[in-house]
Amino acid sequence: MPMTEATQNRQAGTAAQEVPYGGPYDTRSGRRGSTELRTQGLPDWLDPVVGAARTVRPTQLSRFLPPEDGRGRQSAVLILFGEGPRGPELLLMERAGTLRSHPGQPSFPGGALDPEDGDPHTTGPLRAALREAEEETGLDPAGVQLFGVLPRLYIPVSEFVVTPVLGWWRAPSPVGVVDPAETARVFTVPVADLTDPEHRVTVVHPGGFQGPAFTVESALVWGFTAGVIDRILHFAGWERPWDRSREVPLDWRA
Repeated sequence: MPMTEATQNRQAGTAAQEVPYGGPYDTRSGRRGSTELRTQGLPDWLDPVVGAARTVRPTQLSRFLPPEDGRGRQSAVLILFGEGPRGPELLLMERAGTLRSHPGQPSFPGGALDPEDGDPHTTGPLRAALREAEEETGLDPAGVQLFGVLPRLYIPVSEFVVTPVLGWWRAPSPVGVVDPAETARVFTVPVADLTDPEHRVTVVHPGGFQGPAFTVESALVWGFTAGVIDRILHFAGWERPWDRSREVPLDWRA
């Protein structure tokens, strides 16, 4: 099989391999991670995601974009790709049902930036994504290679301005619930299940919202998380045709 351009670039050692986006950082537990974006050493199957991250425009991801007047709380999520028994997979968590914001919803690890995370327009979101993932799932940031950042998006219901940070789980570490008051469970989902048309539905909220969703790992993944996954699958060329008329109704508590 011929090498992709991204694979050739990685092997040739070009400057495009590494994008300086900061330096090493210390998490609160003293572990080491890196806020440098690097594509060198990624598995070939991530090439389409790398390419999509470099070219996708905000309006291609969502119609909800950060307010021009600067409103919204800066936050970040970690979209972490790993490789499991069934191939490529994503790390997700289910939020505790007692939380005020998005209770019980599956989501990417992440949360609001803290002052110590730094500049929200440079390395702040990278630090926040790794820090929050460690705090919520016990992930060791030292085993994560950050390789891209998607355009900032907006969640109107919570007024969060979210930077999606892409990572490769280069050295997997044990993960699980750290604080039951915040997290109900932590799990991985094979990308094969996310692309399986049998696991794809459209959710319909009484308030008028409709959007893509996934029925995987005994969970209904919908909302912001499902929307980002849907767009990644699409622009990476992994999406398979699915029946958008299959609807799952949500109630007012969702």
